[in-house]
Amino acid sequence: MQHIGISAAGWLRCLAGIVRREALRFIHQRGRFFSALVRPLVWLAIFAAGFRFVLGVSISPPYDTYVLYEVYIVPGLAGMVLLFQGMQSSLSMVYDREVGSMRVLLTSPMPRWFLLICKLLSSTLLSLAQVYVFLLIAWLYGIKLPPMGYLQVLPALLISGMMLGGLGLLLSSMIKQLENFAGVMNFIIFPMFFTSSALYPLWKVEEASPILRDICGFNPFTYAVELVRFALYGQFESMSALVVTACTIVFVAGAIIAYDPSKGIITRVRAGAPA
Repeated sequence: MQHIGISAAGWLRCLAGIVRREALRFIHQRGRFFSALVRPLVWLAIFAAGFRFVLGVSISPPYDTYVLYEVYIVPGLAGMVLLFQGMQSSLSMVYDREVGSMRVLLTSPMPRWFLLICKLLSSTLLSLAQVYVFLLIAWLYGIKLPPMGYLQVLPALLISGMMLGGLGLLLSSMIKQLENFAGVMNFIIFPMFFTSSALYPLWKVEEASPILRDICGFNPFTYAVELVRFALYGQFESMSALVVTACTIVFVAGAIIAYDPSKGIITRVRAGAPA
């Protein structure tokens, strides 16, 4: 299909329409907003309070002094918000496929890759809003981060959200029925979160289990958390940025291929083949 005749205004109108659609859906589903905040706030207010005097974090980059446990886990909990929102976008894609609205969207004259990227961008923007609400609550709770860090972390949150959202899009092409999403969530989300540096420094993980430390090193969510952590303190972690960017490209490209009706997984899903 040729898309040469589509003007720049048409591309922007399509992007604005998809972003508006996702924003309206999010507003009407207020439970998504509160559930996205409950999980990190429970860790911050309950678990962090219990671990405060048990687990301290020694001086290590990006920190220039000893920090309390609740300060350490804030970047990881921000990553948790991004991770769950990325999986929620996967859920919405499966739901749209079942009710048929996604089929209408994908048959528009716009290229399919552009529609998927618009969907990904809209989901990421929603996750950014949720992260900043969480950071505001953490600030009210007494966790004061460097003032410029709230602005400097924005690019890190954006690319990390794109990576996790891209993973969600890729997973949505493999999920055949909405009922299967809970199993995918348990199989993907929780292992990614707990085998990362979100809750514990990697050097402490290595003290407990070198094998687990290696698993954390292969987890892309670890690098997303570290990218956010360093950015909050005005530092750039090049290795984390490289890994997150590479994973974003792989996940998004995989989702675009999977949703290509000529060669993607989505074709087999619609045909009833096991996904």
